[in-house]
Amino acid sequence: MGTMNISLPDDMKQFIDQQVSERGYGTTSEYLRDLIRKEQDRQHLRSLILEGMASPRVGEADPAYFEKLRQRAAGKTPRATPAARKSPGRK
Repeated sequence: MGTMNISLPDDMKQFIDQQVSERGYGTTSEYLRDLIRKEQDRQHLRSLILEGMASPRVGEADPAYFEKLRQRAAGKTPRATPAARKSPGRK
């Protein structure tokens, strides 16, 4: 694991020390690693959203679509194969 030293204004250091204490982190490093992980997760989610926005529409998101999505998320139905997703009359 690498080491990094940073300089902060006193008010920022006090804020970090307060967060470490109030949120139950063992060390300042744990708190900062958690902040960095959250930022990495946020950036990853943003890239997924942008990827989804750029992808072509595949069909209508009607109530039946959301019900199937809920069932799949609950593990009640298997995920459809690409061939099964194409229904007659759909382009």
